[in-house]
Amino acid sequence: MSAKVDYKKDYKHLYLPKTSPVIIDVPSIPFIMVSGSGDPNGEEFARATEALYSLSYAVKMSYKKEVVPVGYYEYTVFPLEGVWDLIDKSKPATDKSNLKYTIMIRQPDFLTEDLFNQFLEQTKKKKPNPYLDTMKFGEIEEGLCCQMMHLGSYDDEPESFSRMERFCHEQGYDRVSKVHREIYLSDPRKTEPSKLKTVLRFSVKLAGD
Repeated sequence: MSAKVDYKKDYKHLYLPKTSPVIIDVPSIPFIMVSGSGDPNGEEFARATEALYSLSYAVKMSYKKEVVPVGYYEYTVFPLEGVWDLIDKSKPATDKSNLKYTIMIRQPDFLTEDLFNQFLEQTKKKKPNPYLDTMKFGEIEEGLCCQMMHLGSYDDEPESFSRMERFCHEQGYDRVSKVHREIYLSDPRKTEPSKLKTVLRFSVKLAGD
């Protein structure tokens, strides 16, 4: 890897897929995460996202502390990710008030549970946010997945998911559930909907397993 870890170069296969579906094996990855529900266009989602970034940047800037974390290395802060599900499975996925989510940001390998708690307390004092009280740190291993880059509005994602499901069927894989992950490579506040880049991913298994 380069001296400074940059997800766009060092983890390109996970964060910059092509616009055609592929099957990948996603390893165990450390995240800071927070869960919520409701329309992601609302104030609560914005506040939760803000809390995640505040804490993630506290970790990144820790090299300026008197005691630098053991194993610290330079890196680019990873993009926001979200795992999405439905509260009421009988309602359509287009009903945004029925969504539940866990949003997260990948963390560097040197972050430990103790360090996480230290940075959490520091961030609570510097940038108070109620969502900091529900932050968690842990590893997630997705394993076998189908993913692709979706270009365009979030509202057009169902078409990409349909392409992914067709691809899986053709390749001999089954989608495990309707739960899916999105990785946001564009800032929707500054990007036209038609130019948004979002990695879509869901877990799969070999058909018949």
